Amino acid sequence: MKVTIPYTPRKQQAFIHKELDKHRFSVLCCHRRFGKTVMLINHLIKCCMMNKNHQPRFAYIAPTYSQAKKIAWDYLKFYTKGLPNTKYNETELRCDFFNGSRITLLSSENPDSIRGIYLDGVVCDEASQISRELIDEVIRPAIADRKGWMSLCSTPKGMNNIFYDMYLKAQQEKDWFLYKAKASETNLVDKEELDAAFKVMGAATYNQEFECSFIGNVRGSIYGELISKLEDEKRIARVPYDPSYSVNTAWDIGFNDSTAILFYQNVGHAINIIDCYENNNKAFPHYAQILKEKDYVYNQHIGPHDLEQTDFTTGRTRREVAYQLGLKFKIAPKLSIEDGIHAVKMLLPRCYIDVDNCTKFINALRHYHRKYKEKDRLYSAKPNHDWSSHFNDALRTLATGLENEKFNNIRIRQTAYDKGFTL
Repeated sequence: MKVTIPYTPRKQQAFIHKELDKHRFSVLCCHRRFGKTVMLINHLIKCCMMNKNHQPRFAYIAPTYSQAKKIAWDYLKFYTKGLPNTKYNETELRCDFFNGSRITLLSSENPDSIRGIYLDGVVCDEASQISRELIDEVIRPAIADRKGWMSLCSTPKGMNNIFYDMYLKAQQEKDWFLYKAKASETNLVDKEELDAAFKVMGAATYNQEFECSFIGNVRGSIYGELISKLEDEKRIARVPYDPSYSVNTAWDIGFNDSTAILFYQNVGHAINIIDCYENNNKAFPHYAQILKEKDYVYNQHIGPHDLEQTDFTTGRTRREVAYQLGLKFKIAPKLSIEDGIHAVKMLLPRCYIDVDNCTKFINALRHYHRKYKEKDRLYSAKPNHDWSSHFNDALRTLATGLENEKFNNIRIRQTAYDKGFTL
């Protein structure tokens, strides 16, 4: 039987439909007014028509029952009205098709209420507002025995949610489909309307809603634009350890506070940050052991200037204690925080960051920000000190240490040249 659905996908939507057919898992990060709900409802309808399993079951899940009914139910009825013998259950928000397949609209408000179902495919719309429990404990088991598919679609809403976690996971997994649609690139919303929205919403909210920025809700973000650019250039991806190159480390040292370590490799002009580690209330032997346990061949360790401070209980500097444990540090120059941030901004365009091992570091980069002073209506000069500070301090150590090393190499070459030698 040949049926026609009154739906003509846009160019971007047509591309997504093809990729959804190829991939079992997908993450769609789309700007407002992209048409994602219409697209996903129609994809579910197509799957109902083409699935060969016995009594196929599909679900559209919204954050709330009200959203499912207001946003998706009318679309589902409109696009299936021409299909023969289609039955609607208004109470259960369910559409039954002539071939025994079914689409049910559900909400994430009570995950226990939908445990035990089986699914051939599921769409989670506005997934940034859906609970982790629903994805991990309900949906994933529901698609297991039928090897069903799952698509998460949303506009970003910060980093503390399952959608952001799955967005990072999709960057790691080669068999997942990841699609990001910015309004400035799709041209689905005209520029005049976007400009008007920008004036009303402000830069932070606009970037979140229309430019798919995960740091849009982080006011005063320091590296936000650079991180977005790294992401667009696929520099936040899988960056495996290359045993043909030695590994270096850069540190932020703390005792009552956290100590953070970045592991990186110099590969030509690029800086590959392949791993990271953070802990607190631990002395140097702990970190020395962590380095030994990793299968890396080390070249150098760059530490902050406060390694030269003397511990009056032992009469030795922290650098001397580290040396006895086999950690020979080069000390990064002491610069102002602002100069260090500038050095990082010069360094980041050279970086590739491993999304598997460096998730916490990536989150810290996105979150690092200056605090906004409501009274003065300006941002503070110093970055806000919180959980994200330690990895960012380690990155400043890396940036200033490399810059100092570059300067020393130039000076050595110049001195040799002045004396008539060629290096």
